[in-house]
Amino acid sequence: MRDDDRQCSRGRPVERLAAQPVLTTERLRLVQLGPEHLDASMAALADADAMRLTGTRGTFTREQVLAHLERLPGADDRADFAITLLDGTYLGEVVLNELEEDDLAMNYRVALAGPSLRGRGYGTEAGRAVVAWAFDEVGLHRISLEVYAFNPAAQRSYEKIGFVVEGRARDALLWDGVWVDAVRMAMLATDPR
Repeated sequence: MRDDDRQCSRGRPVERLAAQPVLTTERLRLVQLGPEHLDASMAALADADAMRLTGTRGTFTREQVLAHLERLPGADDRADFAITLLDGTYLGEVVLNELEEDDLAMNYRVALAGPSLRGRGYGTEAGRAVVAWAFDEVGLHRISLEVYAFNPAAQRSYEKIGFVVEGRARDALLWDGVWVDAVRMAMLATDPR
């Protein structure tokens, strides 16, 4: 029996996603993102550079963000973690979404709340913890993402976690009149971490 055959027999990922745990690393505590993070989430959405780096367009009202945050706890098709320091200071979020249950696959994304937090290893540290949980506890086989070509720092962080480049979507985003490629990356449960 192959390792991935055993993994497939462990039950449904939705059961483990709904019971999202608290994850702790050397510097961070990853907790369920929820309504208690509304103010910090609104502040993060006001960061124009973060919006550009993630290709996020539009504006979101406080009511829209609150409604989204209220849906997250107990969700069985995603895992949204608030990234906090051990003292509870909010740093951002790391998310597994777009569950493809038949394929044991999900999408990954991370966003830090402000330029002063970037380049300090927080996203990499949080990502390693979430990826380990997703493969070892949830039973996923594949986690994928897209990162825009104008965000090489994020691509380096993803590579440190263990993601590998699988391809490039040319002219995937039109931002401020300029076409930007999206680099497609993924990681398998069998890949080195």
